[in-house]
Amino acid sequence: MTSPFELTVTVAPGDIDELGHVNNTVYLRWVQEVATAHWQAIAPAAERSAVAWVVTRHEIDYKAPALPGDEILLRTWVGKATRLTFERHTEIRRRSNEQLLAQARTLWCPINSATGRPTRVSAEVRSQFST
Repeated sequence: MTSPFELTVTVAPGDIDELGHVNNTVYLRWVQEVATAHWQAIAPAAERSAVAWVVTRHEIDYKAPALPGDEILLRTWVGKATRLTFERHTEIRRRSNEQLLAQARTLWCPINSATGRPTRVSAEVRSQFST
């Protein structure tokens, strides 16, 4: 298995909703941000310019609220990767105590950056990311 990729973010004032905690849509943004950062950090330059990603499915389970000022640990890894689908897992944790705040499973489809059509990802790239 490849090592999980991690990114730390801090809850910003604009992330807080009328209930005083991070809005659910922010968790979704974080899932996308850590996935993008992982791709940018690991994929070869030629792949990064040739391939873009679209989400075909998000599943998020919310466990506990993130609060103003919290430092958040975003941890992601790819599970099963086929030629046209990458299953990505994400954990969202409070950095101070590692409490699980949310977990997500997202299906991503690679697309050709020039045509916008689904494209295949090489076996070499799949092996760099997937379990």
